[in-house]
Parts: sequence; structure tokens; C-alpha cells
Amino acid sequence: MTDDPDRHAMKMAKKKAARDKIMATKTDEKGLIIIHTGKGKGKSSAAFGMIFRCIAHDMPCAVVQFIKGGMSTGERDLILSKFSDACAFHTMGEGFTWETQDRERDTEMAQAAWEKAKELIRDERNRMVLLDEINIALRYDYLDVNEVVEFLVEEKPDMTHVVLTGRNAKDELIEIADLVTEMELVKHPFRSGVKAQIGVEF
Repeated sequence: MTDDPDRHAMKMAKKKAARDKIMATKTDEKGLIIIHTGKGKGKSSAAFGMIFRCIAHDMPCAVVQFIKGGMSTGERDLILSKFSDACAFHTMGEGFTWETQDRERDTEMAQAAWEKAKELIRDERNRMVLLDEINIALRYDYLDVNEVVEFLVEEKPDMTHVVLTGRNAKDELIEIADLVTEMELVKHPFRSGVKAQIGVEF
């Protein structure tokens, strides 16, 4: 049964007053370290949502893909064809490690991607830099997590947002992050024999 209109209005007015009081204390702005991790789908998708928000607000941004290879994806194709002036896009990986089967090569590619990432983060014109699947590179020790943490803490410009995606985010990164979201897997069509599909996964 629903409340009568007057009672509902009073409840909402109280909620609004409490919310306004809380919001009045939130005055700081800073560049955030944001992590999307977990076994569920949506880590990169959510990160690209923020990249497209930056583009929409005329905020220069950049993407470095650490693992994903040269296959066509909707987000990459759209950015390169329509928004390359607003978003630098670098696909530095050659595919997942079970595809390349060459640890030395994977390590070299991850190191090259990290060097490009540092260059883009240091450039204060970039308001957001997405490090897509860097957590995978860190998980396989292609990169030194302590080096990544030290760089983000000591060299990231104050107003630059850095987004790190991929499963199994290292504890050291979670410790320094401002925002951490873990995508929880409840159900996935892959387990029912459905392959990755255009428009959903890429």
C-alpha cells in the first residue's frame, strides 16, 4: 500500500534535507585512482563509459590496452574514427597470454605499454587515462606492482584520473585507490555455450 501524497512529500523533504547536508560537506576535487576488478563482466565496459563521458565534456583523455590484441572492437573503432582528436588510443598487447604463449614477448609488450601509460599520465592535458587490463599484466608479473604504485602515488598529476581494469587487482593497488568496484559474476552466457558477441563483449 502506498503512502498518501502529503506523507510521501514530507518523507522526501526530510530525505532531501539530510542529503543536502551531507553534500554540503563534499567540496574537494582531485584526480582519482579507480579500479574495476572482479570475475564479472563489465570492467572495461564501465571504464569506457567514463572515457566517453570525458569526450562528451571536451576533456582530453587516453587509453592504453595492455593485453587485448588487434581485433576490432566497437569502442576502439568509434574512438579512432570519430574522436581521435579527443582521445589517444594505444593497443599495446598482442592478445591474452594463452594465445601468445610467449612470456618474454608478453613481458616486453607490457613494459612498452607501461612506458606509454606513464607518458600519457604525465601529460596534464589528459584528464583521464584508462589502463585497460593492466591488472592482468600485473597478475602475471609482467610489470612490477611496486613500480606502478610508486608512480601513481608520486608522479600522477593532482587532477588526472587513472582507471585500471582487469581481474585480480593487486592488494597494493587497492590500498592506494580512491574508488574500487568489484564486478561479481552471478550468471554468464559463456557457461551455457554462448560465444562472445558483437555489441555485448566487443
